Amino acid sequence: MILIVILSTSLLLGACSLFEQANNSLQYVDQATQHINKLTDFAEQAPQMIKDAATNPETKQQLEDQLVSLKKEIEQFNLIDAPSLAKDLHQQLIEKNQVLLQEINKVLVNGNLALDQLQNSPIISTISDISSLMNRIQNLGL
Repeated sequence: MILIVILSTSLLLGACSLFEQANNSLQYVDQATQHINKLTDFAEQAPQMIKDAATNPETKQQLEDQLVSLKKEIEQFNLIDAPSLAKDLHQQLIEKNQVLLQEINKVLVNGNLALDQLQNSPIISTISDISSLMNRIQNLGL
């Protein structure tokens, strides 16, 4: 009887651990997906905003605000503690995010948007590179 209780308890604890691990993986998938979606949304809007910002100071300010917001988003995402299942993928995202942060810092000169720098920046292609990891992230949620 004691053996049955011990085995039952062990199985229950193991199942809880697996559930927690699956839950952590799903939370990470959600966070990573939201992060990439924010980057992708910016990449889709940015080309037109860059054109408009050349003649519209309000659009230039919006673009600058979005870049500052993206910078904070990237820094926060890089601090996420990824589940063991996603450690390698998260490290790849961090590395790509670091490149993107460097590019954003180059166009935000002294905290102000340097539009000419942004026009020649590889920010959009870097975001596209990050977005290419979306399938691998979504496969973690299976």
